[in-house]
Amino acid sequence: MENTRVKIGDIAENVGTPLAFTGKILGALTKYNIVNSYTGPNGGFDIDRKRMKEIKVSDIVYAIDGDGVYSGCALGLNECSSAQPCPLHNRFVKVRSELKNLLETTSVYDLALGLKTGKSKLL
Repeated sequence: MENTRVKIGDIAENVGTPLAFTGKILGALTKYNIVNSYTGPNGGFDIDRKRMKEIKVSDIVYAIDGDGVYSGCALGLNECSSAQPCPLHNRFVKVRSELKNLLETTSVYDLALGLKTGKSKLL
């Protein structure tokens, strides 16, 4: 199915998320030029295949959640820092750094390749 646009309803159904939630996520991804949105009878969403190696998972995370995953408290507390750490703060600094590295070095192409070769699945 090369060069096929996917309808929002098909995405929501296959991912198992409500239509409104899926629309909000796709809207954010469109705003950050991660996916393309087309209207009309042949409309839908797609990803520019030429950019799949450039688009990192960190770009997707940022478009949806901002950079809080790299700076937020492990326990979700409002006040957490090196000066006033939560019980997980010092151990979570390393985890957060490793997560950031993983997301910044993994491309959409890497994910798609794993799916295409059958080495990974989306169930």
